[in-house]
Amino acid sequence: MSILSQAEIFRVCSIPLETFDNHQPRIPYRIVEDSEGMGDIMSQDFIDVVTSNNSTDRPTRAIVPCGPSAWYAPFCRKVNEQGISLRNLTVFHMDECLDWQGRILPKEHPLNFRVTMERVFYEPVSPDLAVPKSQRFWMEPDNMKQYKTEFWKEPIDICLGGWGQDGHIAYNQAGRDPYHHLTLEALETAEMRIQENNQDTILALANRNFGTAYQLVPPMSCTIGIKECLSANKVRLFSDTGSWKQTAFRVALFGPVCTEYPITLLQEHPDAVLTATRDTADHPVSRHPEWRFF
Repeated sequence: MSILSQAEIFRVCSIPLETFDNHQPRIPYRIVEDSEGMGDIMSQDFIDVVTSNNSTDRPTRAIVPCGPSAWYAPFCRKVNEQGISLRNLTVFHMDECLDWQGRILPKEHPLNFRVTMERVFYEPVSPDLAVPKSQRFWMEPDNMKQYKTEFWKEPIDICLGGWGQDGHIAYNQAGRDPYHHLTLEALETAEMRIQENNQDTILALANRNFGTAYQLVPPMSCTIGIKECLSANKVRLFSDTGSWKQTAFRVALFGPVCTEYPITLLQEHPDAVLTATRDTADHPVSRHPEWRFF
């Protein structure tokens, strides 16, 4: 795994938010004040693609995440109020959590992504506007063969998502296996798969969802690959999670492409944009120039 030095991490974390543009960011970015503002932009980015294609009677094909969550309500509201048809939209769901045997979680588990998406993304939309069930592809172990076949039939218009504490896109986490060293080429061409989650991913989810009860976090996942994400014509990633995502955001903008932070691969994408709340874009190191780490 290609990793960044402590000095490089210190450099990107030290950049004051107010001076980002002076440091030649390597990916276009947007800063918003709060989750509400981010959700509005995220929903509008998606709607703009759908309505543009609808205007010329073209289908829309999108990779859609279960989180960030701030965009679901404004998306459904705009679709219903404006009468935006989703009948020509095909949705490829980004990932799913699995138990230790690689099985789908109980429907009542709060990290069952399919149940969540059916509740917050599909059910609120008027039935006459909704995505047909035959055009909803779930990233689940039993569906992967059909999913893959359908996915590569035509180009993907847009990939929406967030990023993880290590800059993972979907569940494409930094490689930490001591016996298998992940290369940039391997990461960039990684395809959809079932995998065990990294310990830091488990701890991040535990802290955010379960009072750090890591014992309750699903240890495995089924994920779309970096290869699939990068194939989209547009990639739009968003975060309003604050401190968990601050360093990854800065490495993406100002660091080199590396396997330690998979999000850096977006530097090579022709149409990628990162959007962060101000809290997520800020960093404590940048506010304390008197700190020394070496």
